[in-house]
Amino acid sequence: MDYFIGALKKYADFSGRARRKEYWMFILIYIIINVVLAVLGLNVISMLVGLGLLIPSISIAARRLHDTGRSGWWQLIALLPLIGFIVLIVFLVQDGQETNDYGVNPKFFEPV
Repeated sequence: MDYFIGALKKYADFSGRARRKEYWMFILIYIIINVVLAVLGLNVISMLVGLGLLIPSISIAARRLHDTGRSGWWQLIALLPLIGFIVLIVFLVQDGQETNDYGVNPKFFEPV
């Protein structure tokens, strides 16, 4: 849950880097929230939650792409039917680079 709250604290921060774990934990919690709301029949609330989390989702994906050495604008490749989504997923699952234009690898700052 800390990763989800951390992403919300960086609501519209499109600079810096995000580790794979941070990104995928945010996505997992996001999906769980939407599934629970859908099972409870709260579709309108689910849509509002999705709309409220749109900017944090875009910003954490941009930071994740920065970790792999790519610009956050690569998210637009998902607009290409099927192929774009697959390419974006491949970019998001790659390991981060040591140091790049977007800063130092965040793995160096996390305690073991």
